Formats: sequence, C-alpha cells, structure tokens
Amino acid sequence: MKSSENVWLDGKLVPWEQATVHVASHAIHYGSSVFEGIRAYALPSGPTVFRLDAHLERLWNSCKVYRMEIPYSREAIARAIMETIIANNHTSCYIRPVVFRGWETFAVNGLSCPTHVSVITVEIGKYLGPDALENGVDVGVSSWRRMAPDTYPAAAKIGGQYINSQFIAMEAADHGYSEGIALDINGYVSEGSGENVFIVNRGELYTPPLASSILDGITRRCVITLAGELDIPVHAEALPRESLYLADEAFFSGSAAEITPIRSVDGITVGSGKRGPITAKLMDQFFGIVEGKVADRHGWLTQAVG
Repeated sequence: MKSSENVWLDGKLVPWEQATVHVASHAIHYGSSVFEGIRAYALPSGPTVFRLDAHLERLWNSCKVYRMEIPYSREAIARAIMETIIANNHTSCYIRPVVFRGWETFAVNGLSCPTHVSVITVEIGKYLGPDALENGVDVGVSSWRRMAPDTYPAAAKIGGQYINSQFIAMEAADHGYSEGIALDINGYVSEGSGENVFIVNRGELYTPPLASSILDGITRRCVITLAGELDIPVHAEALPRESLYLADEAFFSGSAAEITPIRSVDGITVGSGKRGPITAKLMDQFFGIVEGKVADRHGWLTQAVG
C-alpha cells in the first residue's frame, strides 16, 4: 500500500504527514480504538463505496459496546469519507475510519480521554495476493484460539482485540501460508485473522455462527443473501476442524478479502484444489455488483460525490 495525500482528522483534511497523534494517546498504550474497513470500487460513474450504511452502523455499534461516543453524526462521517476519496483522487480505494481515545491519563480506564476520529483512504489490490481470486490460497489452522465470549466482544471491531488476529496472521506467515484460521474456545472453526469462513459440502453452504466468536461480517451477510437468491441452502452452525479438510469448496469473505477461494488447509487440498462451482457463482454475483456489471438490486453501492 502507498500513502495518500490527505487524511480526514477531527473535522478537516490534513496532509498525510501531518495526520499524527501524541505518543501518550490512550489508543497507543491500550488499543482503545474502533475501526471499519470499507472498499470503494471503480465504476464508470466514479468511485463507489460498498455497503457504506452497514459499515457505519457497525462502527457506531462497536463504539456503543466499547462505551465511546463518536463526536460526529453518521451523516458527517459519511461526508468525510466521500470528501477524503475525492480529495485523494481515488478511482477505487480501501477506507479506514478510526475512532480512538487520545491523551488524558495512563489509567487503564480511559473514559475521561478525548475521542478523536480519522478517515484514511489508500489504494489497495487483492488482499491475499494478486492470484488469490483465481487460484485460491493455502491456509493453516492456527494454534491461537479466538477469545471466549466473556473475555472480548467479538461482534465489535475494537483495535486492541486485533492482537489476537496478528498472532494468527504472523504464525500463518511463519509457516508459509497466506492466512490462518482460528478455532473458537470449544475447538470449532471460528474465522481467519480478518475474514469470515465458508465451506461447501454436498451443494450446501456452511459458515460458523456468531456464537463461534466471529465478527458479524458485512460481506458474510452479502454472501448469505446472494446464496439465497441462487437457491443455495445456507447453514450457520458449529463446524469441527475436520470439516475444513472434507469440504468440497471453501472460501474467505471480508471487505478486504472480498470472496477469496481456499485451495488447501494444513497442506490438505480442498476439493479439487481449484475454485469450485458454487464459489464461482457467488463470486460472479458479488463482483458483478461491485464492478457495475450486474444491477445493484440491494442498494449496496453509494456513489462518492464531493
């Protein structure tokens, strides 16, 4: 990724190099931030943001869980996102709104700290590699488990929780995998370091439930909607580890990963080792919508305007 020219910080655009925080900020010391990852796609009409309303809703919900009030309205943050995209002359980009606690105290309880908001946009390619969508990726089951439901709120995108994801991703890289898949506290399949997981078995789609310590992924919801339109049965249920090995197909979903096929798990080939027919159908529908080739029948796209 390359830096952009401008960042929206606390109400105004500033040059990238000036978008800084103090080293005493609570977020640096304790991970007290909430964020979203959003994509804008290049359409003939200009850059178009995918699922903007759903992402902002989740941003607000995460802050509610974390007891951090955003000092701007949703409409103001939506405008800030559009303003930043236009100011950076993006045709497509990755958007990272961040809400974080600044300096007031070194106490673990940071409720007294001021709340800052930033919107960062950068150009991004395919998250798991340029060939991932066509050839799939090799992944490994991580030795790191996802958190128990009474330790961290998995439904919230809180920065400090992503230390767990970093361990999963670093271990995967150390073992030569593109990504890792974590199990939950009960040993069932949870999610990747930053993606939801789906498998296909006998023509039906399976994905871990919210109770398996997963993020309620926005792209995950889109996949479930598209599967319903294609008459593909969908089951959200606890999946044992071996279901990954026995699947006919498997794929990741996420704002960054989009829909990325999984070629192998722990060195065991998934299905034929190629993108399977159901994965291909879902990808065709998904990318057809975000690339403007298929009608946006669900209102998932928002045109970036100044």
